Amino acid sequence: MIFICMQFAFRVYTPMNPPDTPLLMNSPSTYRGRLAPTPTGDLHLGHARTFYQAWKRARDVNGILFLRMEDLDLNRCKPHFAQGMLEDLQRLGLNWDGEPVYQSRHAEQYLHTWQILKAQGSIYPCTRSRKEIQSLPRPPQQDEQDAEPIIPPEWRPPSGAEQVYDRPDGVTWRFRVPDGEVIRFTDAVCGDITLTAGRDFGDFSVWRRDNIPSYELSVVVDDIRQQITEVVRGQDLLRSTARQLLLYRALGATPPAWCHQPLVRDSEGTRLSKRSHSQALRTLLDAGKTPSELFGEMESHYTSV
Repeated sequence: MIFICMQFAFRVYTPMNPPDTPLLMNSPSTYRGRLAPTPTGDLHLGHARTFYQAWKRARDVNGILFLRMEDLDLNRCKPHFAQGMLEDLQRLGLNWDGEPVYQSRHAEQYLHTWQILKAQGSIYPCTRSRKEIQSLPRPPQQDEQDAEPIIPPEWRPPSGAEQVYDRPDGVTWRFRVPDGEVIRFTDAVCGDITLTAGRDFGDFSVWRRDNIPSYELSVVVDDIRQQITEVVRGQDLLRSTARQLLLYRALGATPPAWCHQPLVRDSEGTRLSKRSHSQALRTLLDAGKTPSELFGEMESHYTSV
């Protein structure tokens, strides 16, 4: 069950169904999941555990599982990393349905969504410098994946300022969150989650100054387009779910179910990253580890709730 609840909201946002948009969808009856790596480095054990859970949840119900390369940042995402990820997933026995989808080949869909949100007045151009943004306080217990400061309401431009722009490039675009609104959703692992807009997260980026759609916007567009019924990912993205629920509502689309997996840490309690070369999947597989051994290690030694 997924819903958005308002408590003491300073501004009420109502669902909108923009005309002539292909984003609206009805929930399909067949389970539809996705594996969505970002090819900026090698996969590690944390990726393997999350992807295994996504694969298993789809296969247990004879569902469909897509593979989507989230490769929009072409300066950081490299073809050899993408190819390596395909090979690593195959070596683990995690198969998918159909051909891999590459975000970088669907730029027009993200631009269309930006146009919809701009026409609504849901987003605004933020001209503040990076130095100004970095000087702002961040919400408590904010992890690195979700790290984004709270934009002061007085930094928002007047309503209508966004309409003078024909293109998104050259400025950062942010979603205007309804300050004080309580966002609630139920997660298959974490249970009931409650986050408050303007306190736990603020106006978030939907389009970067260097003309790249943000993670929040691009995954919502793709999950709607692929009719994903459940998103399986790490618990570092719980705040992103609250942001994305606001995007789903603004676009008049039905959100998927959520399943946020525990993060995986090394023996010292440090969260694994793509810089953890000793825990890279291909390093471990090349050293003779079998998939069953790796999955066993993840559950017995590395998993952190």
